Amino acid sequence: MRRHRNVKIVATLGPASSDYDTIRALFDAGADVFRLNMSHGTQEDQAARHALIRRIEAETGRPIAILADLQGPKLRCGVFDRGAETLAEGARFRLDLDETAGDAARVCLPHPEIFAALEPGVSLLVNDGKIRLRVEDCGPDFAECTVIAGGVISDRKGVNVPDVLLPLAALSDKDRADLDFACGLGVDWLALSFVQRGADVEEARELAAGRAAILSKIEKPAAVKAYAEILAASDGIMVARGDLGVELPVQNVPPIQKQLVRKARAAAKPVIVATQMLESMIDSPMPTRAEVSDVATAIYEGADAVMLSAESAAGSYPVEAVTTMDNVAREVESDPTYRDVIEASRRIKHSTVADGIVAAAREIAETTDIAAICCFTESGTTAALVARERPQVPIVALTSIERTARRLCLTWGTHCVLVSQVGRFKDAVVSAVRAVCDYGFATQSDQIVVTAGVPFNVPGTTNILRVAPCDVRLIYSSEPE
Repeated sequence: MRRHRNVKIVATLGPASSDYDTIRALFDAGADVFRLNMSHGTQEDQAARHALIRRIEAETGRPIAILADLQGPKLRCGVFDRGAETLAEGARFRLDLDETAGDAARVCLPHPEIFAALEPGVSLLVNDGKIRLRVEDCGPDFAECTVIAGGVISDRKGVNVPDVLLPLAALSDKDRADLDFACGLGVDWLALSFVQRGADVEEARELAAGRAAILSKIEKPAAVKAYAEILAASDGIMVARGDLGVELPVQNVPPIQKQLVRKARAAAKPVIVATQMLESMIDSPMPTRAEVSDVATAIYEGADAVMLSAESAAGSYPVEAVTTMDNVAREVESDPTYRDVIEASRRIKHSTVADGIVAAAREIAETTDIAAICCFTESGTTAALVARERPQVPIVALTSIERTARRLCLTWGTHCVLVSQVGRFKDAVVSAVRAVCDYGFATQSDQIVVTAGVPFNVPGTTNILRVAPCDVRLIYSSEPE
């Protein structure tokens, strides 16, 4: 099934989308990647969803990527004697390690690592930032605070600490167990929560041991500051605007989103824009105009993918949400302004042979009558470099490695096709021609650009480019042995 757009759609599965019919409908509507949220449901639930996705993949003959999103360490307050209390602005409130049920004056915060990092003047955010506290005095087991923004605080609400780098690992014991379980299932991507530094990514990569690619979620100010090292250590990026909007002033999020997307593109690594994209479609079959504009903005920025969370996992209209994203993407990408924006944002320094090959492929495709760019890839790097160029013609990524084809489902504009391993460039050209004709990217009267690396089946050797006619018979008769 050919997608008539370049940006990819990530759909989260959950209670509203756990049966075969719904998952198949989501795929048919346009979902390219399915997200398994390890924060919700059991491992058995996720294994059942994984099996259904792979069944649909086998039925359709189209690679599908599966992303397992690890929960990360959750910082939560304790419980209250009455279940909830109202904190008034200007009041004093204490956080401590005493496990006694809380009241209007105090509550337990069972995280000594937070107290170790606090200092006077630091802000604490409770319940997604609805309550804001300022630390006045603190020690290894307490923090005396002033309520800056009041409201209702109840049992086990989340606590955010935006102003300091917390001495916490990105992987909890639950995450380590979920990581090993997800890799054992055969997921393609692991999304890492609570990333603060490049070392967090390296720990996950060591545990994954090559079984899945690592995608870092940028959701904390510390991650924004350390973005260069996190990006270098990661295989992909997720811009988690919901959490960023809690820990940063909301007006800071749009420019940060643009910066993160552009830097990921320059590094030829896929980037997802996520959270609250079509939030109203949890309960409504129609999105708001502002939400449609938000999705469109991410596409204009050149994001590789846009993501649905609760809209497809727990909402009443999961298929309609994917359909809406697909419609918005097609409309945006058909807008001449879209190409203007994409072209203007191409500021990439070409320093390797592979960089030069893919840049030449794009230029040839844009200045001559070319139907598609076909790239043979072992690790996925060649296809990622071609996608970084954001060409105007389709990208057909051909690989004999199923894992590579699945991972590339997250990369902008790539249509992944599994082919037999080839040993000669002649065979590669013939295989590419057959693929573009079979999948409707070209006819026998068209031409394509083929890129590959010689010797074949060696990652990172992209060094050859050819413009080839799509007449297979001509290739067989004219190509020397």
